Amino acid sequence: MKPAESSFADRLLGRVRLSGLLSLAAPVVAILFAALITSIVLLATGAPPLDTLAIMGEYGVQPRSIVLTLNDATTFYLAAIAVAIGFRMNLFNIGVDGQYRLAALIAAAVGGAVVLPGPLHIVLVILVAMLVGAGWASIAALLKVKRGVSEVISTIMLNAVATALGSWLLNRERLAVEVSGSNNIGTEPIAESGRVPGLALIPGTESKVFGLIFLAIAVGIGYHVLLNRTRFGFDLRATGRSETAAVASGVSVKKMIVMAMLLSGAAAGLIGMPQLLGASYSYSLDFPTGLGFTGIAIALLGRNHPVGIAFGALLWAFLGTSAGILQLHDIAPEIVQIMQGTIVLSVIIAYELVHRYQIAAEQRRVSKELASGTPPQAEGASA
Repeated sequence: MKPAESSFADRLLGRVRLSGLLSLAAPVVAILFAALITSIVLLATGAPPLDTLAIMGEYGVQPRSIVLTLNDATTFYLAAIAVAIGFRMNLFNIGVDGQYRLAALIAAAVGGAVVLPGPLHIVLVILVAMLVGAGWASIAALLKVKRGVSEVISTIMLNAVATALGSWLLNRERLAVEVSGSNNIGTEPIAESGRVPGLALIPGTESKVFGLIFLAIAVGIGYHVLLNRTRFGFDLRATGRSETAAVASGVSVKKMIVMAMLLSGAAAGLIGMPQLLGASYSYSLDFPTGLGFTGIAIALLGRNHPVGIAFGALLWAFLGTSAGILQLHDIAPEIVQIMQGTIVLSVIIAYELVHRYQIAAEQRRVSKELASGTPPQAEGASA
């Protein structure tokens, strides 16, 4: 390698390392800042911050709490992946919440109406959920490519429609039945053949981890491979960064919008499956809600990266689980929501500052090379 090439390679490697360190430091600094804000709020309410964090930490590492954290993190992870697919395409799919709830309802109704051999029954329920989620998301996709309707507006409206439609369907006598021992109503319970047994992964407790935790892992791996190892993923990311450049390279932007929304909706359909097939076995009025909006926060926290999202989901689930012990110590559990909101806001600000710093650093580098009479080197180019 020539000296000039070696020098340029060293500079490029240094910039890449600095960029990576800044990207890693941003969420850490954001979490520390959120802890500072939370400490101030705790002091204002008369609760000692260190003691409160110690209580949450001690409760959070108990075997049963670990199981609850893993189970919550499983659904959070699937929700965040569904959102992240849209984000990578520069699409804001706020409709994940409505997509997964409607998908879970229809899948539960189908699963409760049939009895098939074990694996087939489970696969049927999951496929129905993915198809319903993708189908509901396709409405927003078609509105965008055919009529130019913003997916933000259409998916918000579709959330409301999905909620009303689900309520109407659930209250029909042919779809819903009364849950014995309560005033609740739900779909027919899914037979044993359609249930996914839990896993006794954590010693010291009888509670079990959702068996579909491996589905979440598989979805994360598939998400990474699809976006980073396939032509489709390259086209999707390229379109998200610059539609003009994508069109110039022969990519159909409208096709990519539809495909991205369909994939996001299909992933959204999986969100309710761990709970449906691993715990409740029926969709009822008390089925978990709001997971789609939690997924938005975690996708932002994890920067749409499958590993970053995993850490974000675990953190979110840990905080949510640990909040349960605070009331016993006369500490408002809402402090956890303050911490979660502050973390997301801090992460967004931190990443924006890193982005601006990188742009300014690149501008200074180019200006310096121009001033010295050296032609600016594009990253990845040879000298």
